[in-house]
Amino acid sequence: MKKNTKNILLGTGITAAGLSVLATVSYKVADMLVSVALDREGPKTSGKSKRRITGADMSCAVTALLEEKGKRLLKSELERIEIKAHDGEKLVGHLYTKEGAKRLIIAMHGWRSSWSRDFGMISEFWEENDCNILYAEQRGQNDSGGDHMGFGMVERHDCHDWVDWAISNMGEKLPIYLAGISMGATTVLMASGTELPENVCGIMADCGFTSADDIWRHIAKNNLKISYGLMKRLADGMCRKRINMGLKEYSTIYAMEKNTLPVLFIHGKTDKFVPVEMTYENYNACKAPKSLLIVDGAGHAMSYMTDKVAYEREVLDFWKKIETI
Repeated sequence: MKKNTKNILLGTGITAAGLSVLATVSYKVADMLVSVALDREGPKTSGKSKRRITGADMSCAVTALLEEKGKRLLKSELERIEIKAHDGEKLVGHLYTKEGAKRLIIAMHGWRSSWSRDFGMISEFWEENDCNILYAEQRGQNDSGGDHMGFGMVERHDCHDWVDWAISNMGEKLPIYLAGISMGATTVLMASGTELPENVCGIMADCGFTSADDIWRHIAKNNLKISYGLMKRLADGMCRKRINMGLKEYSTIYAMEKNTLPVLFIHGKTDKFVPVEMTYENYNACKAPKSLLIVDGAGHAMSYMTDKVAYEREVLDFWKKIETI
């Protein structure tokens, strides 16, 4: 065999081996990313790893305050509610009721979080302002059923299930607002892409993302410093196997183009987990009446803690505009 031919074959073999290694690495990284993102029993991650994913670096004082407020909410007089979702999964909620309530809030928490942690801070404000509150536990997390989370694409249907339960069990007298933080915000925004009952009057969305594909790309590139392009197709296929939907199957942008409900968009300007630009995109896509609050110096889901005065003012104004029509 000629020397040049040997060199070509050798080079081809090395290239093939390199591509094989690259494919194996890409598969393993994609599998880990999808498992962390979607699986209830995902890979065990340290606090440092989670901070790397979210880009968050909360002080001990902030963490302690969140825990304190969460514990207060857990000790409140709440009724545990269990329903069956559209696909038969068990969904769990916690209902706070107040005599003379003026509205009902259905609150959806974020990714790998809990209702008490995400809403412990703002719950007192809601209670003081005559709200009944239904805190929903997202599927694939805590006490609700399901092996996987759906980044809002599946949970949007759960949101409809909770609305139906509320109307059937609490009547149609009170206006209903959908509220969410992070993935919960995406959930309630996506839920508005299909028709909701008439007494659902508005949406309060704090730091929601534009789509599963967009947020995964952002986290991979900016927080984890890995190439998303190499594993995107793999991740999409793994996602389909878990939740029967691809990463681009549904988006907040699409929902906002269909939505007819007033929306209050809220986002922290220094959010490193869900970049503020995503709320700008959602806001611009929304064809319905809308308001926007961007909080300077606020990280992910920290807008209320950072500027309670502005946050409460915007929420009260939002309710007033809707309820005085």
